[in-house]
Amino acid sequence: MPLTKLLIVESPAKAKTINKYLGQDYTVLASYGHVRDLPAKDGSVRPEEDFAMDWEEGERAGRPLGDIARAAKAASTVLLATDPDREGEAIAWHVSQFLEEKGLNQIPIRRVTFNEITKSAVQKAIENPRDLDQNLIDAYLARRGLDYLFGFRLSPVLWRKLPGSKSAGRVQSVTLRLICEREAEIERFVPREYWSVLAALKTPAGLDFRARLFALDGKKLDKFAINDAAEAERVKTLLTGLSFAVAEVEKRQLRRNPPAPFTTSTLQQEASRKLGFGATRTMRTAQQLYEGVDLGGETVGLITYMRTDGVSLSAEAMEQTRRLIGSDFGKDYLPAAPRLYKTQAKNAQEAHEAIRPTDLFRRPETVAHALDEDQRRLYQLIWQRTVASQMESAILDQVTADLKDPAGKATLRATGTTVQFDGFQRAYEETQDEKPADDEDESSARLPPLKTGDGITRQAIETHQHFTEPPPRYSEASLVKKLEELGIGRPSTYASIMQTLQDRKYVVLDKRRFVPEDRGVVVTSFLTNFFERYVEYDFTAGLETQLDDVSDGRLRWKKLLADFWRDFSAALDDTKDLKVSDVLNVLDEKLGPHFFPARTDGKNPRACPACADGRLGLKLGRFGAFLGCANYPNCNYTRPLAVASPDGAPAALGNEGPKLLGQDPATGLPVTLRAGPYGIYLQLGPKPAALPETPQPAIAEEDGKKKKKRKKAADTEKPKRVSVPKGMNAQDITLEQALQLLSLPREVGPHPETGEIILAGIGRFGPYLKLGNVWKTLAADDDVLSIGLNRAVVLLAEAKAKGGGRGAAAGKPLGDHPSDGKPVTIHTGRYGPYVKWGKILANLPKGRTPDEFTLAEAIETLAAKAAKTGKGEKPTKTMKAKKPAAEETGTAKAPKKTGGTAKNKKAKKTA
Repeated sequence: MPLTKLLIVESPAKAKTINKYLGQDYTVLASYGHVRDLPAKDGSVRPEEDFAMDWEEGERAGRPLGDIARAAKAASTVLLATDPDREGEAIAWHVSQFLEEKGLNQIPIRRVTFNEITKSAVQKAIENPRDLDQNLIDAYLARRGLDYLFGFRLSPVLWRKLPGSKSAGRVQSVTLRLICEREAEIERFVPREYWSVLAALKTPAGLDFRARLFALDGKKLDKFAINDAAEAERVKTLLTGLSFAVAEVEKRQLRRNPPAPFTTSTLQQEASRKLGFGATRTMRTAQQLYEGVDLGGETVGLITYMRTDGVSLSAEAMEQTRRLIGSDFGKDYLPAAPRLYKTQAKNAQEAHEAIRPTDLFRRPETVAHALDEDQRRLYQLIWQRTVASQMESAILDQVTADLKDPAGKATLRATGTTVQFDGFQRAYEETQDEKPADDEDESSARLPPLKTGDGITRQAIETHQHFTEPPPRYSEASLVKKLEELGIGRPSTYASIMQTLQDRKYVVLDKRRFVPEDRGVVVTSFLTNFFERYVEYDFTAGLETQLDDVSDGRLRWKKLLADFWRDFSAALDDTKDLKVSDVLNVLDEKLGPHFFPARTDGKNPRACPACADGRLGLKLGRFGAFLGCANYPNCNYTRPLAVASPDGAPAALGNEGPKLLGQDPATGLPVTLRAGPYGIYLQLGPKPAALPETPQPAIAEEDGKKKKKRKKAADTEKPKRVSVPKGMNAQDITLEQALQLLSLPREVGPHPETGEIILAGIGRFGPYLKLGNVWKTLAADDDVLSIGLNRAVVLLAEAKAKGGGRGAAAGKPLGDHPSDGKPVTIHTGRYGPYVKWGKILANLPKGRTPDEFTLAEAIETLAAKAAKTGKGEKPTKTMKAKKPAAEETGTAKAPKKTGGTAKNKKAKKTA
């Protein structure tokens, strides 16, 4: 049997697509992402041994690596075709190292890369293999070493000096600092009052327009010139007695150039602004478009590689784009020469093309039938941006008209913009970052024709009160933009960085804005006070520059680590004698304005509400920080740190316990809104006497004394609870809505075909519909309280077609098993087709398809699996989902809390 060539990619979807492009001479296998990583334990990177590193196979890497090793033994050549970036180079290196360890290094191993998954691009790449890029591998090793040493050496310090804290990551900590510092700006902000005066006017031709008061008595007015109602009224009275004429009209022409094609960063920003996608959702959808969709029986990659800092297009892509512009928009929209772009991003790392469609003539409307809604919208956005990038500039006429009274007492100014030629804006208009509400921009208004000397009729004079507003909290888009401006991290890791901060409960995404939780504020304060250098923006950006130097061969990776470790280890040593009480005193002083903002009534914000002379301050207990009275143990008043809510829950939920909404008329029990570890929920009961009258301690005191057991409630029945659905503002929930939610599940109605009742309720995973064994999770657009029968029937039909909405997809029946008469079914799973009989699952033999597989073959395959695992034994669990890329996950896991058993106490002492 002739030897084949083995080609290895990262994902099974990509393998399936590429396998169709290549003949029988090739075997295409997937590594399923990273195959090896540093073990999550101390000592995996050893500075004292010249930064020696230990590697271990990932949890789900055993099977793919076994398949790769077996296939490599029968291969003439191994081609490593992982993604064309640093992570892809690292995965290729790990696979080559694995094959070498298996004694397969005698087989030629080469590297191939392609920027798009099309037949021509893949074939061209295979014809031009290269060696592994050692500089990129060294940069990967340096980054993993940095992240590991930072996380696994700093996190234990954090746990010892700040109990209850989670791990600290190198770039995550800096990102958290950005969010916390913006919150501090907002807390310090003092609104300032100002007034604007506008005139409603009419031209001699009877056309209406508006103008703003610009100057009084020949002096230009600044924003705060009119700062109270009395002054505004005085100015209004003055203007009411004046007549105005056009004194001067200034026109100038502006050219607005199109934006560059998308990079990873700009795609994340624009998808957030235009589509409301988070960074994770954007990258997941882009990955699907890159790996390919089925178009008429052929799997085609629709976009080029989506992890890139490059803004250039290939010559072929520019030529194709220009042909499309000429045919679809006309010659007026086509510049004389192609537009060339140069990246402005700090630390631009990848030399790839920008993100673009692989074929511009695959217009969004022609491929929409093959895409889901997210894919369609994102593809349309990428297509429009690419086309616009090669179109003519937009030409705008900006007009400024000054109007004065005969005596020159007052000047009004009207501004407006007229589009003379829409240019690229016909295809696409870039969304701008939102401006503060007090930033008044009237330049986009349309003005009627005005000429010098025109008499203007005054219709009315209006005054408007304004207050300056603080800077807005970071959205995902604005945070990505800020990180890129500072040169912190890499765009391909921004999604995982933001998700990790949320997973650790350091921040919460509220109305698409990042709000730091108090836990995050405390950790940031600790790091900025005791490890300031390592959360400085310039320092973190400088490390990125050094990593770029390693990837370009200008710096040795071990020297980078040695320089970092020399100073970082010294900083760690400096904290050895640091007492928890010292940390507490520093944080209490620094965070006083955050936890105890000044009161409007002039009273001391730190005064204890439970005793006469106690002072509230930051305390540390076994499970983290809390606020407590300095008079402890004479005063037991404590208050947990506030928890930001993604559902708009009242602040009282974080500090003062449940919020009473009212009483249930049927039972007389109280209905309360509460904050729990998994979000905001409603509760019916217990009886009012069992509700705490004062805030109860949520955590143990510093001395670790056991709390007295609370008295049992008179009503021992467990209170009924229900989660507040996402999208519903908890702040605005009424008693009526709360009772409706607490009464769930409700009957929607009988199914028109079977007569079986359809139920709507809220479960562990949110609102759902249920019909027998068929479940359907409701999207945010469907209200569980009001969804009707017709809509429910449609959604359940879709869920049934996909396999019931929960669990495995429904399989195709092959027949009954002769041993027990139970059905044998065939399914398509994440890792390929398989057959199922009872609890036994068995993959189809390699090369076999579900359409041709018979019952007899299925029984034989299942019997082999049963013999291997034991009949009736539970099948092997499905491999766990792939974790985010490892750049920013080099952080230690916090030790698990131990209970009171002897075994646990011993484990705790050992730790």
